[in-house]
Amino acid sequence: MEITPEIIISAARQGRADVLKEIAGNGASLDVRDEKGYTPLIIACYNNRYDAAQFLLEAGADVNSQDGGGNTALMGAAFKGYTDLAELLINAGANPDLQHGNGGTALMFAAMFGRNDVLKLLLASGADPAILDNRGLTAFDLAAQQGNADGMQLLEGVKRAI
Repeated sequence: MEITPEIIISAARQGRADVLKEIAGNGASLDVRDEKGYTPLIIACYNNRYDAAQFLLEAGADVNSQDGGGNTALMGAAFKGYTDLAELLINAGANPDLQHGNGGTALMFAAMFGRNDVLKLLLASGADPAILDNRGLTAFDLAAQQGNADGMQLLEGVKRAI
């Protein structure tokens, strides 16, 4: 059976670390993308598949790879609020300050969607709260727009310390 990118992406989506290990063990590259530029790592993280993400990182997945829109696995974990995955990615060297096509960062996703545990983790990991998106907004501004008072408080504390 031919191992196609679709099979690898599907295994990542389903969290099938066992299948990914078998594919890698047979010499196939896990460095694939689907039509939107999603990598197995991005898909595993977006779908909260910790074991698959951990294996992919151990197998050499690029932790800072971006999809067609510029989104990273860390952005997906921040958007969804998956603190354990965000920590895994940061410990693997994820850059919290990468920006997607509209200038957004993982910190901005966490602030916008009230993922305040991820927000705290990102700030503790050195994420830059002063980065501006394409509209000139910071993570603080986005938290304010969404009424995320706890996020605003976390970000305001960092703004004063800068």
